[in-house]
Amino acid sequence: MDALAGPKVVALGGGHGLAVSLSALRRIAGRLTAIVTVADDGGSSGRLRRELGVLPPGDLRMALAALCGDDEWGRTWADVLQHRFSGHGELHDHAAGNLLIVALWELLGGHVRGLEWVARLLGAQGHVLPMALVPMNIEALVGSVRRSADGVRDIRTVTGQHAVATVEGDVVAVGLNPSDPPACPEALTAIGEAEWVVLGPGSWFSSVIPHLLVPELREALVTTPALRAVTLNLSPEGGETTNFTPETHLEVLGAYAPDLRIDLVVADRGSVPDEAMLRRIAGEMGAELVVTDVACRDGSARHDPQLLGWTFARTLGRGRIGPWR
Repeated sequence: MDALAGPKVVALGGGHGLAVSLSALRRIAGRLTAIVTVADDGGSSGRLRRELGVLPPGDLRMALAALCGDDEWGRTWADVLQHRFSGHGELHDHAAGNLLIVALWELLGGHVRGLEWVARLLGAQGHVLPMALVPMNIEALVGSVRRSADGVRDIRTVTGQHAVATVEGDVVAVGLNPSDPPACPEALTAIGEAEWVVLGPGSWFSSVIPHLLVPELREALVTTPALRAVTLNLSPEGGETTNFTPETHLEVLGAYAPDLRIDLVVADRGSVPDEAMLRRIAGEMGAELVVTDVACRDGSARHDPQLLGWTFARTLGRGRIGPWR
């Protein structure tokens, strides 16, 4: 399918999940925009955030790398962005792309403008935007692994994206601090103009759900005329979604945005133990369920960008929901 003739697509998320979604979507979208979670507080991003007071650039960097082309220019720049310095000094483990992004923010004085310049340098096949214009913290209420003799569990508050993603216990609820961060205006415009909006895959509580916690962004997702697709994870993630079934992911999504209509749910065939149950839950949200092969064939819990791209081409590419063959 000619990408120029493809639909206008907005993909939301963060980290590796959003990156694989973008790698698939850039081959079929006529205009592709990534809207990225900016709550990272670990590693290179966390250090730059604390030292310079900037948005954490790591997930933005990964999205830009995923939008690089398959030619030598694109592959080389993707490698440059993802390159991490080694050694024993202050640059140890900093990602080169993080430093490039922050440098352009400082020189140009704007998050969106800086990201546009990075995208132009890379020849990126799409646009990358932050979901909000201020760094934020994810806060989660987490139930202890073990219950007391009377069946009650201790509930504690865990702060920070990394801590939430790796926590032991069950995440009961998540929120943002600040609770009403200013959404990126360009992100709101992109959602309003999109033909498709894609949520997931990715860390459910620390990369996907945060988009529904930014009031302006949530309102845009609810009111957009675009069709909405959800790509489910291949397996529960140790920590925040331990013991989650595919249906649980959808139920949590619905709990945070009960008025969010879903039109399409994509699930991997090998990751769905009860297709009838998943189809029922998806149907209650208004969605058609597509169960097909989208996992890497090496046995790892990763989506295959090519297989996912074929699935998107056969669903999003047609611009409407219809019978799946």
